[in-house]
Amino acid sequence: MPPQSTSASRQVSDPVSAADSLEVSLRPSENVRGALDVDLTANLHFGEGRLVLTNQRLVARYPDETSWQSWDLAPGMALVHHDHAGVGTLELRDGAGTLGCWRYTLGHNPAALKLQVEFDRLLAERVPGGIPSELPLPEAGEPQEADADDEAPEDEKPPSTWTLLRLWRFAHPYRWRLLAGFLLTLAGTAATLVPPYLTMPLMDEVLIPFQNGKDIDTGYVALLLSGLLGSALLAWVLGWAKTYILALVSERIGADLRTTTYEHLLKLSLEYFGGRRTGDLMARIGSETDRINVFLSLHLLDFASDVLMIVMTSVILLSIDVKLALVTLVPLPFIAWLIHQVRDRLRTGFEKIDRVWAEVTNVLSDTIPGIRVVKAFAQEEREANRFRDANRHNLAVNDRLNRLWSLFSPTVTLLTEIGLLVVWACGIWLVAQHQITVGVLTAFLAYIGRFYTRLDSMSRIVSVTQKAASGTKRIFEILDHVSSVPEAANPVHLPRVQGRIALQDVSFRYGNRSTIRQLDLDIEPGEMIGLVGHSGSGKSTLVNLMCRFYDVAEGRITIDGVDIRQVALADWRRHIGLVLQEPFLFFGTIAENIAYGKPEATRSEIVAAARAAHAHEFILRLPQGYDSLVGERGQGLSGGERQRISIARALLIDPRILILDEATASVDTETEREIQKALDNLVRGRTTIAIAHRLSTLRKANRLVVMDKGRKVEEGTHEQLIAQRGAYWRLYEAQARQEKAERERMLEIEEKDLAPLAHAEKERQP
Repeated sequence: MPPQSTSASRQVSDPVSAADSLEVSLRPSENVRGALDVDLTANLHFGEGRLVLTNQRLVARYPDETSWQSWDLAPGMALVHHDHAGVGTLELRDGAGTLGCWRYTLGHNPAALKLQVEFDRLLAERVPGGIPSELPLPEAGEPQEADADDEAPEDEKPPSTWTLLRLWRFAHPYRWRLLAGFLLTLAGTAATLVPPYLTMPLMDEVLIPFQNGKDIDTGYVALLLSGLLGSALLAWVLGWAKTYILALVSERIGADLRTTTYEHLLKLSLEYFGGRRTGDLMARIGSETDRINVFLSLHLLDFASDVLMIVMTSVILLSIDVKLALVTLVPLPFIAWLIHQVRDRLRTGFEKIDRVWAEVTNVLSDTIPGIRVVKAFAQEEREANRFRDANRHNLAVNDRLNRLWSLFSPTVTLLTEIGLLVVWACGIWLVAQHQITVGVLTAFLAYIGRFYTRLDSMSRIVSVTQKAASGTKRIFEILDHVSSVPEAANPVHLPRVQGRIALQDVSFRYGNRSTIRQLDLDIEPGEMIGLVGHSGSGKSTLVNLMCRFYDVAEGRITIDGVDIRQVALADWRRHIGLVLQEPFLFFGTIAENIAYGKPEATRSEIVAAARAAHAHEFILRLPQGYDSLVGERGQGLSGGERQRISIARALLIDPRILILDEATASVDTETEREIQKALDNLVRGRTTIAIAHRLSTLRKANRLVVMDKGRKVEEGTHEQLIAQRGAYWRLYEAQARQEKAERERMLEIEEKDLAPLAHAEKERQP
């Protein structure tokens, strides 16, 4: 649900239309000063909502909701705007936090900026000094600078222990098992409290009378000892049952947490991964979930047992003797105060440890996949120093926290020992005054031993609880993040795609950097379009928009007349074959990599795709053919071989739309010819968008589109663009001169290498 303010928001009548509702609901002397259509829900699905500003309040209806809410303009309010990767956000804030949050596609950004400007002006007029100093008023019509390109830093606020309650979402399916475990814990704790209670009659009715000359009643002693044995056996059975049940539940909660987090991570857009380190994400899904799992399976169970033991022991002590019980509780306020003082420092410290450990894993995730580059540039010592520095930082942070913890734990133990001495002193005095018996004191001491032991154990659980709270916060930072590429609420199904693509007045900016500007382009089914231009001209960004890795800020992209934002993401991307400059292969067999987009493909289909990609021959030369293992990221294969497997992978899914992003840029001339033959098979009958720096590779394109600074500056065939002697002609001439200079340089090197041989041959002649 969107954030709401229970004190400031109130319901307005449910209208048929926003405008009609506001006209009816307007107060005397109230008039509308601005409005904004919001078209994204809190989960970033498309919807229809509205945000209206009057001279007295802000009125809003969230997408796909019928009720209206309003907030009166008040001191300390601010309407904060930011946008990133195609999604804009407006947040209404006051001193207490966020009152409302609205998201929209960037086509509505001009209206949002105007609304923010008007809100700030109204607040300044109605509430002098109402605008925070850190939020200056922008001039009308002036676009407010967006957030930086990089992802905003995550919340630095220390995690609260209450964060652990969010795990109930994963525990709910196992609630009955948890209830059974709790009841078993309750029964087991009660069973462990029986033996000290039976020591009272053993002391007062058996041992002390025996010392005074009375005979021992063996039947009564046997009954008491049977009670001791029975309670011990019962406690053992109940302890085994509750530990087994709760361990099973905690393992399932941990597995569900890992699976849900990973599945959610896969659904996030590329924008999210652009600001995250691989090692950090791996640490969250791996070590953080393991830490939470250990907490749930061991420490939470111990904590519940400790609480039950302390509560039930306190009740028994009070029932035996109130005065001595009150003396027993003397250390409690001091221990509680100490825990309160230490808890916040532990919480902050453990989150710092998590972040520092992520630095260590980041070094590993950078270095191990890039080990070839490390060795090629002889940077082993440098990377070892990086790891040593990260490890040293990790050690320093742990040392600071250990200094605090090493003082806290013995202090709690000291307080409990002092409490035990006080009980001994008071107990001896009460026995001397004949107010209690020796048996009562003995039972008290037995219970107090358990009481203080559990109290000490609870204080130690503070550490693992704060570790789990820190891990939970980092996990939910992933789960709370929504993709910046919205899913349609009611997606359009495309049973068959012809391949007609239209870009209509498309603009896109990433943060405050505009990369595509008012681009129009029509691509017919089966047509091949070549995108050319200098680096940074917007070619790859345009491909990302077509694949919906990002969404356009303005305008739209259609497929066969349907806006691609109205098509389910998975459905749309099934129709796209993507061949990148640096093909990525997964660890597995050749056949598994080719069939990645179609796991159910038969071996004959895989072989047919490999033949069409001119990969069949080199695959058969491998030791196990199609069953040969490919190393991580395709290690063991040449760049051209990896590229041809990538082409086979695209061929197998038989896409209607093909995108080639510098598919032949990183290979030699001979390999390029082989790849080009494979590409000729791949593009046949498909709508193709190809990016290439080598303009010669685009000779077969039906049209070439020349881009510069995000705009389309020229369009036409190779011959037409050469005749125009414009931007394309300059690119072509510059590349021709570069290739000519490269050939002359190679000839010069070859002549130098052959010169000594020619001289020796001349010397041998008579």
